[in-house]
Amino acid sequence: MTRVAAVDCGTNSIRLLVADADPGTGELTDLDRRMTIVRLGQGVDRTGRLAPEALERTFAACREYAKVIERHGAERLRFVATSASRDAENRDEFVRGVLDILGVEPEVITGDQEAEFSFTGATRELAGRADLRRPFLVVDIGGGSTEFVVGDDHVRAARSVDVGCVRMTERHLVRDGAVTDPPTEEQIAAMRADIEAALDRAEETVPLREAHTLVGLAGSVTTVSAIAQDLPEYDSTAIHHSRISRDRVREITDWLLRSTHAERAAVPSMHPGRVDVIGAGALVLLSIMERIGAAEVVVSEHDILDGIAWSVA
Repeated sequence: MTRVAAVDCGTNSIRLLVADADPGTGELTDLDRRMTIVRLGQGVDRTGRLAPEALERTFAACREYAKVIERHGAERLRFVATSASRDAENRDEFVRGVLDILGVEPEVITGDQEAEFSFTGATRELAGRADLRRPFLVVDIGGGSTEFVVGDDHVRAARSVDVGCVRMTERHLVRDGAVTDPPTEEQIAAMRADIEAALDRAEETVPLREAHTLVGLAGSVTTVSAIAQDLPEYDSTAIHHSRISRDRVREITDWLLRSTHAERAAVPSMHPGRVDVIGAGALVLLSIMERIGAAEVVVSEHDILDGIAWSVA
């Protein structure tokens, strides 16, 4: 048994998992799992740089996580940084800050590496399920990018494309420095066209339509599941491995894109940091389901973070 810590720093959130890993049984036992919305990717698509305030929010979360890791006595730590820090000109500032706080250098991984970790984390528990046909298509809808991975026991093909809930919101739904609330039909159409073009790029290397089971990861997907189940609060146990039909995803997406900020914020399972970007994230999910003809999505709370933890173990 090895006690490990894994940090996944994305465009919208930074997450920590401290767990006991037993490679002999393939079990990963959570000791602490948490998420903080830091919006590291704020403005990156427009400026090409990490904003000073976004860096400070991220470093504040790292200082909190350092205390948790020390308290649990994790033997090994791996810090993986994804889309926003790949794109930023000043990513060296980010690397130095993390190294100073946590004592490890963040690994700014490629989209393909990100996809590998996501697939491992999401499918390790699903591999023995008789009710789920293979191959799996794992989609990880992040803030800045979406990863597509098709595989059985192992990855067959993977691709990362630059569509995510934050990037799509900033690119299409912001006018005069504020998110349009609700967006216009023209804005939604432009965002949909951007997503469809990204799906075309993904299909150049990943056989999306060959998959029999769609597995959806990350906050946009889990939030759609929470809304679909009308949960009184965010409940990871209820969300993990829930199955949401395409028709229900379409209903929820339509509502999110036509609701006001106040209406979305009033959803009891909605994290405050997702209120402005959830409509774009839901549209990415719906577009994928429609493209491949998926009747449902299997929602997983286990994702890249679990894959990173296994890589450390």
